[in-house]
Amino acid sequence: MTVTTLRPGLPELIKRLRQCTGRPSEPLVTAQAVANVLTELRPTPQLLTATERAGSPDGYTRTTLHAESAFSIVGLVWRPGQLTEIHDHLVWCTFLVLQGTETETIFDIDDDRLVRKAQRQRPAGSVSGVAPPDDIHQVHNAGDTVAITLHVYGADLSKGTSVRRNYRMRATSR
Repeated sequence: MTVTTLRPGLPELIKRLRQCTGRPSEPLVTAQAVANVLTELRPTPQLLTATERAGSPDGYTRTTLHAESAFSIVGLVWRPGQLTEIHDHLVWCTFLVLQGTETETIFDIDDDRLVRKAQRQRPAGSVSGVAPPDDIHQVHNAGDTVAITLHVYGADLSKGTSVRRNYRMRATSR
């Protein structure tokens, strides 16, 4: 039995993502095509095992569900209060909130200062896609229940991450 048969819906998701990523396109166009697939297929939290869905008290967890040269599929589990650093990416990324609510704070650089542009609450079912260079953000679970998100990145992340840079500058509001 292969790993994909243990993860309901993963084989069909992989097949459809290959159709989106198998042709040359602008990164944001690809991210939007992937968002359409996620909207149509509506994967569920059961892509992750019960143990994976529990997360960790030590920080949000990442489970790579599939990786190949054109894309990677990663499940992230966020316990209440867990967050990323402020960061940007090397490649496009599309994500679907499978469970709970994700809070995303979006930043811009103005005169070498990190400026908070917006904050978005994304409940279960929300889909979004971004591409460099306009993708500086921080993601966190501001809710009181476990949040689970499914991310598709435009690269093979089996040996690394899509993060280009973490920002340690003091953030200000516009």
